[in-house]
Parts: sequence; structure tokens; C-alpha cells
Amino acid sequence: MLPSINRSQNWTQIAAAAGLLLLSLGSCGLFGERGPVRIAAMGSINPAANPLNGELSATNAALLDATSQGLVSYDGEGQIDTGLADRWTVTADGRSYIFRLREAKWSNGRKVTAKDVTAILRTYLAPASRHMLKNDFPEIETIRAMTETVIEIRLAVPQPAILELLAQPSMAIVNKGLGWGPMRARKIGRAILLSPVPDPLAEDPEAAEAAANDPAASIELVGTSPAGALARFKNGYADGVVGGRFSTLPYFAASNIARSRLVVDPAPGLFGLSFIRAEGFLATDTNRDALARAIRRERLVDAFGLEEWQEQLTLRPDVHTRDSGPAPMLPAWAGYDDASRQTQARRVVDAWRAAGREIDPIRIAVPDSPGGRILFAYVAADFAAIGVPSRRVTMASTADLRLIDEVAPNDDPLWALRRLSCRRDTLCNRDAQVLIEQTMRNIDIGQRAEQLVEAEVVLTRYTPFIPLATPLRWSVAAQRLTGLRANGRAQHPLNHVIAAPN
Repeated sequence: MLPSINRSQNWTQIAAAAGLLLLSLGSCGLFGERGPVRIAAMGSINPAANPLNGELSATNAALLDATSQGLVSYDGEGQIDTGLADRWTVTADGRSYIFRLREAKWSNGRKVTAKDVTAILRTYLAPASRHMLKNDFPEIETIRAMTETVIEIRLAVPQPAILELLAQPSMAIVNKGLGWGPMRARKIGRAILLSPVPDPLAEDPEAAEAAANDPAASIELVGTSPAGALARFKNGYADGVVGGRFSTLPYFAASNIARSRLVVDPAPGLFGLSFIRAEGFLATDTNRDALARAIRRERLVDAFGLEEWQEQLTLRPDVHTRDSGPAPMLPAWAGYDDASRQTQARRVVDAWRAAGREIDPIRIAVPDSPGGRILFAYVAADFAAIGVPSRRVTMASTADLRLIDEVAPNDDPLWALRRLSCRRDTLCNRDAQVLIEQTMRNIDIGQRAEQLVEAEVVLTRYTPFIPLATPLRWSVAAQRLTGLRANGRAQHPLNHVIAAPN
């Protein structure tokens, strides 16, 4: 059995350790007191980061989004905005999206053409690509350049949420390391200086260049550790901090930065533990369901001290009910209180042991961070309460359960089911997968909704995933960052951190 957990002691010890690290970094200022907007991002900066190499860190996503936006982008409110395309139309059947490119140049001075862009998009979505959103574009039939400045994306079935996918930072249009804008980057010491790209249509190029180089229009971006980013903000060397997750929230608690400076995004998505293998005790749906029942989610979420962070019981985020799609399916045990759920789960474990079968310690992969250790402590305690041992391993280690912490890239109600079915880090139920694929191909909205429900019923019963809460994304903003606001996409483009005056 695991030792009992004293929540306040556990939280206090981690906060104290984080506080010591913050204090040790307090004198390591990088920025001066004047100049551009200064942003400290959690994570190292790689100016050569490319979407083709897989998932982007928060720091590299912010840099890429500033220097190489996609066809469309997000504004500071999380709404679709122009990007490389300044106009677009959708055909009446909802299957063709036609984009007209703005006048733009690659950072080497060559003109951006529709042929360039179509080649880049095809590379992102090619079967051999490692692009993180590749599997969210299964409905695309063709991508073609209609003229030098017009692109058509033709879909096999209508997909109203495709613009939200195209606006993701990972869909940035990068040409062999060359960006087009809206900002350009150059290294200054350990930071990246971002300044607006001059208007290529300006009548006076010299005046446009001078305006782009105005320090007040520039941003200095530095990538550093969570403690280092918060220390910079606290000591006046940064105007904002971006890239916060549940795993790094204890550093904010230790920083003594005013709670009013914290920006928490109400972002839908997946935050929970995915089953990696179905062997031994984990081989049956009933046993996996028992583990899902056992976790006291409200207690776990409360340990992090943020009322904005909410528990989640369903495989699909409930944000999709705002549209016409069916409501997410609650598990059979949703109506019971925590004590009843744990009693039910304990009976399943006892029955397994009564048949003379043992339960090996379950390896749970979570981030090696203050937040990750808190998460594991609460989950392990709940598993121990029903007689299931566990141990913590790193995210890169062989595991039985591994944390998934992802914001939904769009409002497609099928996204979560696709994400949890037959991926490298999930179990695979062939019946559910067949239903998911049928739903993806169906152009009838009513039938599509029915098939969605059928797939969700099968997948929920199969229990490939233990949902815990909504994803937690947070930033810190000084008063001057009027454009860094909470939004449901958890998107904070650097070129919008200071809102334009009305």
C-alpha cells in the first residue's frame, strides 16, 4: 500500500522547492527596462523548428506562428483571422475552400506563390509525414493551385471546422526554413527579436522598413525554464509568460505573482490517462473501467487550487454540445458519488484476486515535474485504495498508462474519438474504429451524428482512456499586454499580445 497523502504538505513541499529555484534565477535578467514587448516562454527556442518533425513545443509554436502563419490564423480572442490568405470562400456544398493569397515574400525576398503553398500543404498531409495534425485531415481530396495567388482545398465530405485546423501554429507555411510573416526574426543574444514584416505593397519602401523597425512594434522572445520565465516576470524583465500547463502550475504558486496576472484558458480537449497495453489485469474492459471509476477527480483538481480547472468524465469534450452535435456520453457510473465508485471498483479488484490472480504494479507515465508528481500522487492513492499498486515512470519510458494532455484543435465532435482509437499511444478496438471511419466518410449530417453516437458507445464501453479533467493552459500577462486574453483555443499569437486601439 502507498503511504497516505497529506495534500497541504505535498503541495507546500513542491511549492517551496519551486520557490528556491525562482529565487536563484531572480537576478538573471536578460532584458533591459525599456524597449520591445518582452515575452518569456516555457521551453527552449529552436529557430529551425519545423511542423514536419512532429509536435512543436509551446515556445517553438509561438515563434513559428509569428514568422510563418498558415492560410488563416487566430486572433487574440481565439477567433479565425486572416493569415497568408486575406480572403476565402466556401462553395455551397461545403466541400471546397478557396483561398486568395495576400502579397507576400519569403524571408529570402522571393515571392510566395500558390504553387509553393500547395506543395507545402501536401507535404504536411502526406502518408509518410510526421505532422501532428495529419490524421485530422482525412477528408481532403485535393489541394491545388488554381492561379498564382488562388488555392483550392477540396474535401471528400463537408468539414465546417477545417479553418480551425488550418489556423493552428503547426499549419504554418514554412518553405525550407523560410517564413513569410507577419513578423520576421533575428537572434539577439539568447533571445529572438521579432519585428513586423514591411508592407510589400508600400509606396515608400524605406518608410515601411523604418516603421517595421520601430522598437514599440517589436517583441523580444526568450525561451527558458518555467521557474526562469516566472522569475523574469516577477523581476520586471518580461511583460508576459506563455506556455503554462498543469505540470508547471506549482511554479506560479511559488512565485507570489498576483493572481490577477494569471490568464487561464477554458480550452476543451483531452486530459487523462491512456491505456497503452491490454494485458494481465488490464486485459478486460471491466478492470480498466474499475480504474476509471476509482479516481476522485474533484479532489485531484482541487489540489491545484484553480477553480477554472474542471473535472471531466467523458471521452469527448462537452464544448461540442454548443453546436448541433450530440452531447458526449457519460459513463455508467457517472451518477454515483466518489465513495460508491471506489466501492464498486474494489469489488472488481477483489474478484480478480479471489480467482488467484495477481496485479503487477501499474506503470503510470506522467511529466517529471511538480505538477506531474502531484497528479501521480493522487491517482496512485486512489488506485491503492481499491488494492491496485502503481509506480511513476517518465513519459518516455515503457508504461501501462500514459498521460494525454491535448487541446482540441477544432470543434469536430469526432476528433476525440479518432484521437483515442488505434493510435500509437492508445488501445485499438476494431469495431469502434470501423464506426469512426464510416462516420468520417458520411456526408449525411443526420446519419453522421447517429454513427458518432454508436462509435462513442463502443469506445466508452471498451475504456481505452481514463478522462480526468479539461486541459489546463495558462499564461501570465502584465497590464500592457491587453491582447493576451483567455480564450477557448488557448491561442495567444505574439503579434496580437497588445490589442489594437478601438
